[in-house]
Amino acid sequence: MSHESTPPLMPGLPPPPLPEPPVRKKNPSNAVVMGSAAAVVVAVVATGIAVSGSRDGAARPGPTVTVTEVAPADDAPAVADGGTEPVAEESGDDVHGLSEPVSYENDVEVSLSKFSRGTSSDYASPGNTPYAKFTIKIVNGSDASVNADELSVNCAYGDEGKEGDAIFDEGLDGLPETRILAGRSLSVVWACELPEDQKYLQVEVAPDYESETAVFTGHVK
Repeated sequence: MSHESTPPLMPGLPPPPLPEPPVRKKNPSNAVVMGSAAAVVVAVVATGIAVSGSRDGAARPGPTVTVTEVAPADDAPAVADGGTEPVAEESGDDVHGLSEPVSYENDVEVSLSKFSRGTSSDYASPGNTPYAKFTIKIVNGSDASVNADELSVNCAYGDEGKEGDAIFDEGLDGLPETRILAGRSLSVVWACELPEDQKYLQVEVAPDYESETAVFTGHVK
């Protein structure tokens, strides 16, 4: 292994200057790390300034809120504050007392009368059923005839509005298949199921297919 020889010193001469040490290059990774650390320090300082400013009464940035707007349906029922139930829909049918006459737009008048109680026979439909019997009078005040078989009669009873079946028995033959001429009237005896322990009766009547239904209500003794 060879070694470089040092030239001999001449007597009376100064020693030669030593060679300069090599320049060390900076590591790029160290510069990146130092730069990132400086950025973190700046961010922390900036954050501290923002928080300090908010504590001093400066304007605070508001939170991000996402609002979804839903257009209400046009037919949605309005509900009052407090969660009250929606108002029941109006039927449009007139409500009258059991003995109150009702006049329709076509000048036809309908009234109920002669209420009584009874029980159907064994051969009736339905048989052995308590009922309320009454008379339906139709007065035709119009200029045209009215078909009696177009008369519609439906009954209900009790607080829950249970349907009361029509009773067909001797003397309770249903609707006649006749015409009510202009200026004439017709009386039909009708009966609906009404249990003995029930008093409230509802009778719905329409004189023809085109007329609105009138509702008669009341208590039967």
